[in-house]
Amino acid sequence: MRNLLCAAVAIALLNFPADSEEPPARVDPWAAYRFLLGEWVGEGEGQPGQGKGQFSFAEELQGKILVRKNRAEYPASAGRPAFTHEDLLIVYQEDGDKAAKAIYFDSEGHVIHYTPSTSQDGKALIFLSDARPAAPRYRLSYVNQEDSKATVKFEVAPPGKPEAFKTYLQGSVRKK
Repeated sequence: MRNLLCAAVAIALLNFPADSEEPPARVDPWAAYRFLLGEWVGEGEGQPGQGKGQFSFAEELQGKILVRKNRAEYPASAGRPAFTHEDLLIVYQEDGDKAAKAIYFDSEGHVIHYTPSTSQDGKALIFLSDARPAAPRYRLSYVNQEDSKATVKFEVAPPGKPEAFKTYLQGSVRKK
């Protein structure tokens, strides 16, 4: 009886996976964003004038979200005093939804909901706001360049013309 019991236990153990088996590979939800992680500095051009700024992009909440913190300083120009612009962008995935979403807040009181996507070649990350009939539409793009550099462009389309984007700000940034 004892031998029969030992044989049954041995057969049962053969049906369990070995501890050395690797768990299935986890897909990195932030793979397209990895080139942006870190601290960046740069100078830009466009309206409302040339400015200097810096931003950081980091994983937060144990990798569940990405947070970009941005600060740009603009000098005084033609009837406008110097000013500082600060903003916060949070990229997240809702439960069960594979597509990322983003929400933007700034020191001027703007709140923008974005849908991020990547270019076909994988070098650009594009944040596109929803088209709403009576509101402007926004597009924020980061293009990965060589030597820890990227280009940044912020475009605005007027109300009622959701695809008529015009560059508002653009510049080059480099990783610190």
